[in-house]
Amino acid sequence: MRVYFDNAATTPLDPDVMKEMYKVMETQFGNPSSIHAHGREARTLIERSRKTIAGLLHTSPAEIFFTSSGTEADNTAIRCGIIDHKITHAITSPTEHHAVLHTLEAMEKSGIIKLSLVNINSKGVIDYDHLETLLKENERSFVSLMHANNEIGTLSDMERIGDLCEAYNAIYHCDTVQTMGHYQHDLSKLKAHFVVCAGHKLHGPKGVGFLHINHKIKIKPFIYGGAQERNMRGGTENIYGIVGLAKALELAYGEMEQHQNHIQGLKSYMMEQLVANVPGVSFNGETDPEKSLYTVLNVAFPEMEMSDMLLFNLDIAGISASGGSACSSGSDIGSHVLTAIGASSSRPSVRFSFSKYNTKEEVDFVVAKVRELCAVNV
Repeated sequence: MRVYFDNAATTPLDPDVMKEMYKVMETQFGNPSSIHAHGREARTLIERSRKTIAGLLHTSPAEIFFTSSGTEADNTAIRCGIIDHKITHAITSPTEHHAVLHTLEAMEKSGIIKLSLVNINSKGVIDYDHLETLLKENERSFVSLMHANNEIGTLSDMERIGDLCEAYNAIYHCDTVQTMGHYQHDLSKLKAHFVVCAGHKLHGPKGVGFLHINHKIKIKPFIYGGAQERNMRGGTENIYGIVGLAKALELAYGEMEQHQNHIQGLKSYMMEQLVANVPGVSFNGETDPEKSLYTVLNVAFPEMEMSDMLLFNLDIAGISASGGSACSSGSDIGSHVLTAIGASSSRPSVRFSFSKYNTKEEVDFVVAKVRELCAVNV
């Protein structure tokens, strides 16, 4: 038996998305920038997809810009948002995805900005009072704080952050890669200037994403070339990916409540079974369903011999998951997220992440294998 519990890394392509993409691959090969019939047909598909996405998110199609990935979308928002608006101070958290953290660190190293890290607690929750203090002390900051942490699942309060940013004239970028398609996002009400999406996180294709740019802010292109994406991103559009992304988001919104109940049920069940079967197990990040991403469960296992082999042994046992340990020294290549929340470097941690395709039987299989491995390695 082989089970897949690494859906925070990427999700399997939905068969209905594949069918939609295949139809386009068979019949539409025109360049969307060409003015002839083949090009116009391709352009129509892209704009129809843009309209679908905008409708689901309660925003204007003119605010949706297609990219190659969530990473490109993050980089575009951060670099262009800061440089084009002459921002000299940025705020983020020590647990952000490296697409955000490394970008901001590189900009600080280049002397473009001064970077401040907002305080977090042992569950990865943002200290909103500290955020407000940083905003007060630094007029017109750029704030980049993710909606849900990709490793430990802790959610941030997007509305509260948006209100604070508005109060202190800050630009707010939110990495929503892990939550797009898993939560309802009403961008007409959210006070964020930028939000992002990666298609492969919601059973869509890899190699495509989008950046939502609020109409209240203007930036120059990150990638120059042609006049694609209304002069905002050079490069021939990935028509197959864009169509697949729109279909995946449409399916996600149509089935969201059903899938959320199913997945949260699996997560809660796995937590119960691990506590009952593995002495000393605990969980990293928030576990309250109201404050935690329902697709992610980060498990801290007891100290064991050869703890660095746990993921490898899970793989050998037929379980695909991801994780690691907190860094114990500056030279370690460990999890910066676990280090930031003060997790023990001597305890191996594993991120199990769920999708609509996982089952209770698979959870039972994982718990049984984990129990065997922990018993052997104590």
